[in-house]
Amino acid sequence: MTTRRTFLTLGTGAAIAVSLPNFVFANQQNLPIKLTALSQIFGDGAKWVGVAIEFEQPLKAEDIPNQRFQVQDRHILGLYVTDSFENGAKSEGKFVVLNLDPDDANANLVQTAPLTQREAQNYQIGEKKENAPSLKSISQRATINGLTLFVSDTKTAIMDEFKQEKWTDSATGKTIRYNLFTPNNYDPKQKYPLVLFMHDEGITGTKTKVALYQGLGAISWASPSDQAKHPAFILAPEFDEIVVDDKGKTSDYLETTINLIKYLSTQYTLDENRYYSTGQSSGGALSMAMNVKYPDFFAASYLVACQWDNNAVTPMAKNKLWITVSEDDHKVLLEQRSLLDVLEKNGAKVARASWNAQWSQEEFQQAFNQLTSVNANVYFVVFEKGSIFTDKNEKIEESAHRNTWKYAYSIEPIRDWIFEQRKN
Repeated sequence: MTTRRTFLTLGTGAAIAVSLPNFVFANQQNLPIKLTALSQIFGDGAKWVGVAIEFEQPLKAEDIPNQRFQVQDRHILGLYVTDSFENGAKSEGKFVVLNLDPDDANANLVQTAPLTQREAQNYQIGEKKENAPSLKSISQRATINGLTLFVSDTKTAIMDEFKQEKWTDSATGKTIRYNLFTPNNYDPKQKYPLVLFMHDEGITGTKTKVALYQGLGAISWASPSDQAKHPAFILAPEFDEIVVDDKGKTSDYLETTINLIKYLSTQYTLDENRYYSTGQSSGGALSMAMNVKYPDFFAASYLVACQWDNNAVTPMAKNKLWITVSEDDHKVLLEQRSLLDVLEKNGAKVARASWNAQWSQEEFQQAFNQLTSVNANVYFVVFEKGSIFTDKNEKIEESAHRNTWKYAYSIEPIRDWIFEQRKN
């Protein structure tokens, strides 16, 4: 059967062809009028996962055969008809959505440098950096029966619901870029928790959205399932300088971030008994530094693949902490075990477990139930050796470090535990 072709061009210049079945154009009164690229955030970043074709008039699902759609160099997992991107499959609608395999080689939209051995940490606190990876644009053009269509939109699930803002702290003089998610149906008569996510040093820069599209650190808490159970504000700053090191030093962005939360509490009805912090790598280190300087500010913290100055952590010994590291991330594992020794000597109750990063959510839930049956204020999970790798060629120290947070934020019972904590 002959087909018409729609050409999709990535920002890298690679041509992607979508073949549309001839039957679609049999009715010249119902032509495609728009293409929308659909992307989604995964543990390893944003990926191009779909194409939505909008028609002038509704189509019936029974008239759309799966076999007649093709996307060059991509695997189509399925398709459906819908009347809205938010409503899922319907029996009739103006949109035909093609679901693309996120594991395809060219699905990744985050332009990052190749992984090498972990860089030596010889930077200075306050040093400006522009390490943030770019997000590939998906500019699309379609020519059908002499009619040229241009796509004006790319929709990214969850990320599009965050707003990008700037705020200047009069106390420090710092201007902070940040992403903010506001709960759906926000009611100023109710109080809402706030989750603060802080990114790693590897994406330091001025691209505000990178704190969202790099992975699940902020996105997971704003998912529809999480928000249905725990309506909350999600705050994800993007730091443009080195904010923390492993020796106990921090930049003024620590104070600025705390002050930003205080400022937001004047704009929204936040529950000060349910502020939560989390971060990966240096973002986790900054969370530790905040817990040390302001031990009564957060109700709980989720620390992922991070280390700080273990000589300074005594003030956070009684805080509620969940710590996740990988057995393959040798330096961080060693430092975190030393941290636990210090915390225990100062009154912390610690429960430990070894988990497999490849477990299903049901298996994570079972392991969570077993671990939390022990009464503790600090829960420490180590991903089993090798379990954070799916590609044997990526088993290097840098990959081990980053892969920890690829999985750590996808574990639902940990996020539930964080939301359950309140300040005494």
